[in-house]
Amino acid sequence: MTAKRWADVLRSLGHRVAVSTGWDGASADVLIALHAWRSAASIRRFRDRFPTRPLIVALTGTDIYGFLHTEPETTRRSLECADLLVGLHDLVGEALPPELRVRVRVVHQSVSGRSVERRPSKRTFDVCVVGHLRREKDPLRAAWATRGMPPDSRLRVLHAGGARDPEWAEAARREMARNPRYRWLGEVPAWRVRRLYERTHAMVISSLTEGGANVVSEAVMAGLPVIASRIPGNVGLLGPDHPGTFPPEDTDALGALLRRAESEPEFRAELTRHGARRAPFFAPEREREAWRRLLEELG
Repeated sequence: MTAKRWADVLRSLGHRVAVSTGWDGASADVLIALHAWRSAASIRRFRDRFPTRPLIVALTGTDIYGFLHTEPETTRRSLECADLLVGLHDLVGEALPPELRVRVRVVHQSVSGRSVERRPSKRTFDVCVVGHLRREKDPLRAAWATRGMPPDSRLRVLHAGGARDPEWAEAARREMARNPRYRWLGEVPAWRVRRLYERTHAMVISSLTEGGANVVSEAVMAGLPVIASRIPGNVGLLGPDHPGTFPPEDTDALGALLRRAESEPEFRAELTRHGARRAPFFAPEREREAWRRLLEELG
């Protein structure tokens, strides 16, 4: 989705764009590589063949918080080949060696399309989780945080996202069987995700690592209060003063925020107001202008 959106942005700026899973050797004025580690072979071949042509590498969460530590030689070589590094949140440079930080340019992922008409349920207090079931997302944290809710709580967690392996799918089913407050919806189309934004009272993103999750931008633009783990990828999108963050993997802290969100309308309003202040960062015209400036910088 990131590749498709960036291709659309670049075409709107008048450029010809080819999208592929690997560089095929065709001549190009600029190469933009998503994933420093996964695209390492393409990055190396392009730099060897066109040593003076601009090369941009996008900094994904799996690169900067994963492969930079587990596959440091390959990942760092890709980063060093790049003329510029594109990050998706404001704190991304802090994860890099100091000598590479000067190459970082932040391009916030934008959200376009029709506005969302918020119509949250009056019968239940629903919180959405939108993301795949895999370790990096800590996907069941919100469900676990609801287990100790008082009997009069109307809290429910509605989770949209496919399981990356059968073990995670089975874990979600087991949680549903023992926890009536949790409902796993599985993989759903985009229109159903938008419906969740309309019908729920808040979003939880409990990830352990993120390169800059687009669901955060979507929630902010939908006017949905966000409760997020206090990791660079979330703080770099929501801002350092966001009032709804909790330490990663801290079930009790998340549970306390969920209880506040349900019982204190003013707290929900505060989260919404804070999101509204961040919304301009995720406007399509801002992303387009960021790419225009970036390519202009490369000449």
